[in-house]
Amino acid sequence: MPVRGDGLRFCGLIIFYAGLNAVKGVWPLPHALTSSVEQYPLNPQTFAFDYGKHSATQQGCSLLDAAFRRYFSLIFPDYTAGRWTEEFLKSSKIYCSVGFPDNLSVSAGQASLNAATVWGILRGLETFSQLVYQDDLGSYFVNETFIEDFPRFQFRGVLLDTSRHYLPVHAILKTLDAMSYSKFNVFHWHIVDDPSFPYQSRSFPELSKKGAFHPATHVYTQSDVRRVISYARMRGIRVLPEFDSPGHTGSWGKGQSDLLTPCYKGGAPSGTFEVTSVFPDSYIHLGGDEVDFSCWRSNPHVRAFMQKMGFGGDFPKLEAFYIENIVNITSANNKTSIVWQDVFDYHERVGAHQDFTVLVEVWKHGCYLCKVRQVTKAGLRVILASPWYLDLPGPTHNWARYYTVWPLAFPGSEKQKRLVIGGEVCMWGEYVDATNLFPKLWPRASAAAERLWSDEKQTSSVEKAFPRLEDFRCKLLRRGIQAGPLNVGHCKHEYQGV
Repeated sequence: MPVRGDGLRFCGLIIFYAGLNAVKGVWPLPHALTSSVEQYPLNPQTFAFDYGKHSATQQGCSLLDAAFRRYFSLIFPDYTAGRWTEEFLKSSKIYCSVGFPDNLSVSAGQASLNAATVWGILRGLETFSQLVYQDDLGSYFVNETFIEDFPRFQFRGVLLDTSRHYLPVHAILKTLDAMSYSKFNVFHWHIVDDPSFPYQSRSFPELSKKGAFHPATHVYTQSDVRRVISYARMRGIRVLPEFDSPGHTGSWGKGQSDLLTPCYKGGAPSGTFEVTSVFPDSYIHLGGDEVDFSCWRSNPHVRAFMQKMGFGGDFPKLEAFYIENIVNITSANNKTSIVWQDVFDYHERVGAHQDFTVLVEVWKHGCYLCKVRQVTKAGLRVILASPWYLDLPGPTHNWARYYTVWPLAFPGSEKQKRLVIGGEVCMWGEYVDATNLFPKLWPRASAAAERLWSDEKQTSSVEKAFPRLEDFRCKLLRRGIQAGPLNVGHCKHEYQGV
C-alpha cells in the first residue's frame, strides 16, 4: 500500500540556479551517492524550477506547484524578498518529464531530478534540500553530487493515537511535515479507542457527542479529516485509518447503545460504510487485537449463537468469524484490510488461514521475527511494528535501539522476505499529547525511517550514522520540529518555538 514510485524516480524536474562547506550527509542515506568538493553558489533571486519538455505532467500540477513553493522556503529559510510572488512564478519555467533515468544530478549551472511519478519528485526535492547549506556569512551552496535512490520497503509508516490523548489538528499536520522530511509515506491514524471517540461521524453523531472527551473541542470534524488527508497527500503520504474492533471499543457504546452487542451477529460495527467513503485510501486497518472474551463468555445470547454456529466454547473461532465478516465487507467496498497479529493467531488456532487475504501487522515483543517468519510462511504480507514502539519507557536519546533493527533477519525463502512490505513507528498515547509528542517522536523515528528506506549494509554502523542524524536533527529544529537532543552539543540554528 505504498505511495507508488516514491524513490528518486523523479519526474524530470530541472532546478536552475546562477552558477550553484559540504553537508554531513542526507537522511535517510541514498542507495548510491557520489559527491565532490566542487562547490556551487545558490542565489535565491535567480533560482527556479523547470520541467523537461517531454513531460506527461505539465504546468499546473497543483501537487508539484505547492511542493516547489514549500521547498523554496525550506531551501532558502532566510530569504524573504519576492519569495514566490506571482511575477516570480511567471518568470519560472515549471515543466515535468516522465521517463528520465532515475537520478539526481547536481553540476555547474543546474541540477536535474528524474522520476517515474510525482511522488518521486517529492522525495527528490527533500534530498536536494538537504544538500544545500550555508556558510558563516549566510550564502547558500551545494556541492557537485550524483544520486541514485529508491526505498527499500514500500510501507514506511508512523502511527499516532488520538484517543488516549486528543492531538490538535495542527500537531497532526506538523507531524506530517516531519514525516515527509524523513521520507515516511503512511500516516496510520489510530483515531478512536476505549478512552474516547473523537471522530465526528456523519451517520452517528452521538458517537463523538458522548464518546469524545469533549463534544466540541476534542473532536475531528469531517472538515478536519479532509484537511489532514489533503495535507498528507500533498506530501506524498497516505492516510490509513484504524477503527479497532471488536476490542478497544469502550467509547463506542457511550453514543450508540446497541453498537457493541451485535458482535455475535457477524456484522460490522456501524460506521464502517461511512469510513470507506470518508477515507479514500484503498487500505483500512481493522485492528482486532487484545480481545477480552469475558464479555462474550458472560452473554447468554452470544453463547447461544456460538452453539448454533458449531463453535462450542471456542471464542477464538467467534473472533475469527467476526473478523472474516468485516474483511468481506471491506473487500466488497474495494478496501484491503490490515489487522494486528492477534487476528492471525486466532486464525492459526482454528486453522482458518485458507483464502484469508489480509496484511498482518506484527506488534508483540519477544521473538517478533519468529512471528514474521510464521506469517510469511502462511503466504500473508507483513508490516513490522514490534521494534519501533517509541512510547515505551527508556531514554529519548537512545535512537540506536531503533536503528539496529534487521527486518529480514529470519530464516525463510526469498518469497517470504518479499512479503515483508515495510514497517512503522508507533506512538501510543497513554503518556503522550501535544506537549511532548515531537521530542519523543523525533529524531528517533528518523532512525527507523532510514532502516526502512536505505540499504542495510550501508547503514549498519551506529557510529557512522550518528553525525548525519545529529545534523538532520538540527535541520528539523530549523524547520520548526521540536526534535529532542541526541547528545551534548548545539545546533547553529536552535529551536525557536519556545
